[in-house]
Amino acid sequence: MVDRDDADEGHSLRGPIDRAALCSIRDTIEREEPLASPSLDDYLGPSVLEVPLDDGLCSADTARIDVEWTTQSDYKFHYTDSAGVNCRWGKHPHGGEFTHVPGLEHFHPPPDATSNPADVEASCIEHAAETLVTRAVLRLWRVAYHTDSYDPLNNARNPP
Repeated sequence: MVDRDDADEGHSLRGPIDRAALCSIRDTIEREEPLASPSLDDYLGPSVLEVPLDDGLCSADTARIDVEWTTQSDYKFHYTDSAGVNCRWGKHPHGGEFTHVPGLEHFHPPPDATSNPADVEASCIEHAAETLVTRAVLRLWRVAYHTDSYDPLNNARNPP
């Protein structure tokens, strides 16, 4: 498995991590994704919800989605897998640096979840509630999984 590496993330989430939101996200994932086994990195003071997956996209044997959600409703869902592929759905200020992103919601595409301003895309996820954002990420991941392609990861109309 590839270790979590946010070194290329040039922008930070606002506010402290929202434990209640992470618990809600965990519960949604447990109900809706049979390949996932979500857990908080620290039960009382979590910084991330770790979601190991029994299989990955395309050639990856395993994968993980790390979730951060703040009290300001900023978030990051970071997919990483055993084949070295990364992508990220996020919502947080970026100072207008991402030239193709009109709002806060954005997508860092595979294979490396680049933060190059010209490569970051507007996210197809426009929901604000953690349950809906989680369901959207799961649906996008599941469609990519079944089509054996990375193309569906940011290719939907405001899922779920």
